[in-house]
Amino acid sequence: MQPKNMMKKKSTSASKASLLLFLCQMISALDVPLDSKLLEELSQPPTITQQSPKDYIVDPRENIVIQCEAKGKPPPSFSWTRNGTHFDIDKDAQVTMKPNSGTLVINIMNGGKAEAYEGVYQCTARNERGAAISNNIVIRSSRSPLWTKEKLEPNQVREGDSLVLHCRPPVGLPPPIIFWMDNAFQRLPQSERVSQGLNGDLYFSNVQPEDTREDYICYARFNHTQTIQQKQPISVKVLSVDSLNDTIAANLSDTDIYGAKPVTERQPILLTPTGSTSNKVELRGNVLLLECIAAGLPTPVIRWIKEGGELPANRTFFENFKKTLKIIDVSEADSGNYKCIARNILGSTHHVISVTVKAAPYWITAPRNLVLSPGEDGTLICRANGNPKPSISWLTNGVPIAIAPEDPSRKVDGDTIIFSDVQERSSAVYQCNASNEYGYLLANAFVNVLAEPPRILTPANKLYQVIANNPALLDCAYFGSPKPEIEWFKGVKGSILRGNEYVFHDNGTLEIPLAQKDSTGTYTCVARNELGKIQNEVQLEVKDPTMIIKQPEYKVIQRAGQVSFECTIKHDPTLIPTVIWLKDNGELPDDERFLVGKDNLTIMNVTDKDDGTYTCIINTTLDSVSASAVLTVVARPNPPFDLELTGQLERSIELSWIPGDENNSPITNFLIEYEDGLHEPGVWHYQTEVPGTQTTVQLKLSPYVNYSFRVIAVNEIGRSQPSEPSEQYLTKAANPDENPSNVQGIGSEPDNLVITWESLKGFQSNGPGLQYKVSWRQKDFDDEWTSVIVANVSKYIVSGTPTFVPYEIKVQALNDLGYAPEPSEVIGHSGEDLPMVAPGNVQVHVLNSTLAKVHWDPVPLKTVRGHLQGYKVYYWKVQSLSRRSRRHVEKKILTFRGNKTFGMLPGLEPYSSYKLNVRVVNGKGEGPASPDKVFKTPEGVPSSPSFLKITNPTLDSLTLEWGSPTHPNGVLTSYILKFQPINNTHELGPLVEIRIPANESSLILKNLNYSTRYKFYFNAQTSVGSGSQITEEAVTIMDEAMASRQVDIATQGWFIGLMCAVALLILILLIVCFIRRNKGGKYPVKEKEDAHADPEIQPMKEDDGTFGEYSDAEDHKPLKKGSRTPSDRTVKKEDSDDSLVDYGEGVNGQFNEDGSFIGQYSGKKEKEPAEGNESSEAPSPVNAMNSFV
Repeated sequence: MQPKNMMKKKSTSASKASLLLFLCQMISALDVPLDSKLLEELSQPPTITQQSPKDYIVDPRENIVIQCEAKGKPPPSFSWTRNGTHFDIDKDAQVTMKPNSGTLVINIMNGGKAEAYEGVYQCTARNERGAAISNNIVIRSSRSPLWTKEKLEPNQVREGDSLVLHCRPPVGLPPPIIFWMDNAFQRLPQSERVSQGLNGDLYFSNVQPEDTREDYICYARFNHTQTIQQKQPISVKVLSVDSLNDTIAANLSDTDIYGAKPVTERQPILLTPTGSTSNKVELRGNVLLLECIAAGLPTPVIRWIKEGGELPANRTFFENFKKTLKIIDVSEADSGNYKCIARNILGSTHHVISVTVKAAPYWITAPRNLVLSPGEDGTLICRANGNPKPSISWLTNGVPIAIAPEDPSRKVDGDTIIFSDVQERSSAVYQCNASNEYGYLLANAFVNVLAEPPRILTPANKLYQVIANNPALLDCAYFGSPKPEIEWFKGVKGSILRGNEYVFHDNGTLEIPLAQKDSTGTYTCVARNELGKIQNEVQLEVKDPTMIIKQPEYKVIQRAGQVSFECTIKHDPTLIPTVIWLKDNGELPDDERFLVGKDNLTIMNVTDKDDGTYTCIINTTLDSVSASAVLTVVARPNPPFDLELTGQLERSIELSWIPGDENNSPITNFLIEYEDGLHEPGVWHYQTEVPGTQTTVQLKLSPYVNYSFRVIAVNEIGRSQPSEPSEQYLTKAANPDENPSNVQGIGSEPDNLVITWESLKGFQSNGPGLQYKVSWRQKDFDDEWTSVIVANVSKYIVSGTPTFVPYEIKVQALNDLGYAPEPSEVIGHSGEDLPMVAPGNVQVHVLNSTLAKVHWDPVPLKTVRGHLQGYKVYYWKVQSLSRRSRRHVEKKILTFRGNKTFGMLPGLEPYSSYKLNVRVVNGKGEGPASPDKVFKTPEGVPSSPSFLKITNPTLDSLTLEWGSPTHPNGVLTSYILKFQPINNTHELGPLVEIRIPANESSLILKNLNYSTRYKFYFNAQTSVGSGSQITEEAVTIMDEAMASRQVDIATQGWFIGLMCAVALLILILLIVCFIRRNKGGKYPVKEKEDAHADPEIQPMKEDDGTFGEYSDAEDHKPLKKGSRTPSDRTVKKEDSDDSLVDYGEGVNGQFNEDGSFIGQYSGKKEKEPAEGNESSEAPSPVNAMNSFV
């Protein structure tokens, strides 16, 4: 006998409910309510609720627990059979049964052996109503045997050959899990070339030198016992071709011809399975595993197909680098021929596996429990399927029905038992067994015949509340056997309820389809059968419905605005409503901008995210009403959707779409973008755009592009999110339409030609296998083109070319389908070499003391050996003629672009000796230098004296000391000293000029006025002229007697008072001037600066011809006229007024494209001081005191 799988464990209430299910297919069968108190009172046959699995493998180190749980009323008793005979547990001290349970515990921990208790066990649960049985539970002890000892020979295999390392693990229970590791317990890496088969062997499609190792170890893990067994290490030595040749040479004489063949590529052969066909049987619902492992060099790739059909979607998986085909949950439809194909570049092989799916029995209709009243009829149906079709057998209370006691109320008809006019003695548990060669099913189903008076399970005086105009359902849950009849009354003395205004349900419920206010009252339910009668009262209250009298309205709002939705309600006064606001059927955002009032919702500072449907829901305990309104925020449009491609052609396609919501701002246009999934997946490119009224567009396509399109809608607010991508469309490959651009030929070495170009972009290739045909020939020399085809690169180097000769070049694209149109030709040049000769006939013409012009003869173009870029002039100062001293040579370079033969040398130092040479320049570099050419610059005006100091002031003299100019720029002839007094009104006096020999460095000026300020102008001269001047000021001291008188006056009280008054007035005057200046009054800085300028440019007064007023350098009062020197008393060097062109470029110049110099030399000389006829006193405090004498 083959019993059924164990049932799943349920909760207590659910378990009781499962015992008393309604009678299948019989109208008169009883429905037993799921009432716990009732269930405890009713008798019921046993039901198995938990049992061990059919195939139960136990751990021999732990106690064996065989589960068997059941329930029934009265509680069942338990017994066991072992190997078909009664198992008396009382006679075995190692075996106990749990209290109130049938679960066996076999004590192995105290010396018992699990192997002694192996066998087939079956549990029986029995009470006075029948007996239920468990499945046959096969107990087996798990085993993890050791590997048998074997002598493993080292594996020597030639490089490139295939190899199989056999594992052959010991037979365990359950079978072990196999894996390969090394001595360091690291898993051996596996790949398409090296992988483990389903049988545990390690397969090498071809061995490589790196496969040589001595620690290939197969491990078997027995999960049940948590043990791992290890095979002895296997040694593999891969013999390379070189090592084979050495071995052969060592074993042959010198006269023998020897040599191993090189590693040769081999087409695939299958290592497993062998032969061309094989068979595989799998059971329905299991996992189908098919395997193909091939040898070959290069490593073959495995592909799977099903002949005459497709591999099942969503259930097919590839494992072990596609060597294993895995189909889960197989069914009979998966039967068929599966072909594995192993392929490499040399060929292919295949193997066909014929798969047959058989099926252990599975349920179509399992028998269900029956609860009947005496005299009723019923049926038990047991239908199962399988392959082959299972046989059905019946048992009653665990005994084959053929030998069970007869019951006149039952009749067996194949997979059905028919019951008629049952009596209480007909109660029993029936077992249905469906079995075939692949397994069995066992199901227990009881027939419980009950005789019970009526019972009403609905609580007394239960209150029902409903809303008017809605159905009212008044329960009257009942039970009785035979099934009671139900009647309803309204009121204590009311008549029985009948008519169309009521609906009476089979479960006893009374339905009032449209309850009104007058339906309120007391209702009585009466249940009766032949064994008795019972009644129960319930209460019904009918309430007014809840209504929304002012609903929220549709709103359109701009961003940052405020919006309110109203929701005013009316409800039954006895009900308490609650108001809930939802957005798009979800909770309102957790945002303080959302303000929920008593009957309204206000949203502050509206954003795009607030767009949606707002719903107010009013809930009471009896009803719920809602009203919704849409808030539209003017925003960017929603993305288009439902993109569709039609009219597919090789170079065009039509795209259509449905626009998304424009969000109250009309769509102005649509942007179409495309993605090339073949060349640039994930990158979207602009394709075109169309007006907003258009929803289709004809798109031009390029060959060999896997197109996906998406559409973006645009309105005045902005762009929408992109639409979902369209389906992909792969255009056919074609010849390239265009050739690479920017083709150039420029040599990098004197004997090569580097041809470069801009490669075509991915989709420009128009097909796979993009290459380039590079062609070249020497211009005006070769008639035939030399061509080479290169891979998808952007450069090709032609070697062995003559130096700098022109070539005609063309680059043509091609792919696997053909060539692009004939390309245009470009002219390039082979590599340049340094120029061979220097420019000749170099001549220098000195134009002035700072500028020279150089001429040269151009070199022959043939000697340039490259592109003529120009000429470089190197020049440097050898020495100054005035000092005859050499210094560090700093060479300067000027470059003159193009084929120029002259140039200007600016910035020369006067009165100096220079050298220069000229070199021709090409792309490679500079040629040899011309012989050095010497030239000299004439004298120029000197720079200003290096310093001017005025010392030793006396009453009528001052001592002047000076330094010679830093740059004499020639032979100094003399120094010029000019000076003039400055009186206390800042006016300049008469100018005196003195010429001083050049060899002097000091001078004492005598016969000067005492206590007078003088301004001095000092410069040096050469034969060319005067240089820049330097200025200085000084004051002579006053007479001692006068100073004594002034001191006496200063001690007088009246003088001290007068001076205080004057000081106060001056302070007030300064404050006023300061306030005026801060208010923006004009401060004549220009006039003050002019006061110290060269006296020769002092303006004359128009009325009397006198000099303008002067301001002291330390006095910041406004001046009437005149100028002054800078505060640091320095004078700028004289600049040149020459205006030059054709200067070279480089360190010292800027040049136009033709090599001419940009800019000019210009400057201003300080003019000589002007003569004057006025003298003045210095504005010193002493002079101020003298004015009061």
